[in-house]
Amino acid sequence: MKVSGFVSLRIAAVAAVTGLAFLSASASVTIGAPAPNQEVTLGPSGLPLPRFVSLKSGKVNSRIGPGLNYPVDWLYLKPGLPMEIIQEYDNWRRVRDADGAEGWVNQTLLSGKRTAIAAPWQRGKDAKLNLLAKPDAEARTVAILDPGVVGKIKACNGDWCEMTFDGVTGWIKQTMLWGAYPGELVKD
Repeated sequence: MKVSGFVSLRIAAVAAVTGLAFLSASASVTIGAPAPNQEVTLGPSGLPLPRFVSLKSGKVNSRIGPGLNYPVDWLYLKPGLPMEIIQEYDNWRRVRDADGAEGWVNQTLLSGKRTAIAAPWQRGKDAKLNLLAKPDAEARTVAILDPGVVGKIKACNGDWCEMTFDGVTGWIKQTMLWGAYPGELVKD
């Protein structure tokens, strides 16, 4: 069995330098509208396939087939980790993680709350990502993110997503995320 934990997340908040205070409010996020060019198929649940969700629990077994009789292939240890549902069978959902690993998870362990990982393809590199005060490349930086950090999506307008990382809220280009499709609209 493989174990997937949580990449250590470090946010160097620019707020400490500028003296700004940040407030965040919890909000439930609904399933986003598909991107204009994204092909949408409805699964047996009546919800679109593929779609992004997140893990509810801090211990989730991913199995090689849709049922308790199938062996566990992965153990996920981070609640809120984004997953892409790619197939449905009864109460089971075939999911894919940011690293491309696939498996079957019971639907009760998944949440419709949207999260995303900032540039997971850049993990281990010397890259940093700017979380901005508004959806504008010239906006002031409110935090500097390490690749692989997980945050909560508040909204996406198809080009930018407003997200909260470790209590700091700001905007990041949607193309720099795994957890929202390019062009997808997500609302609170």
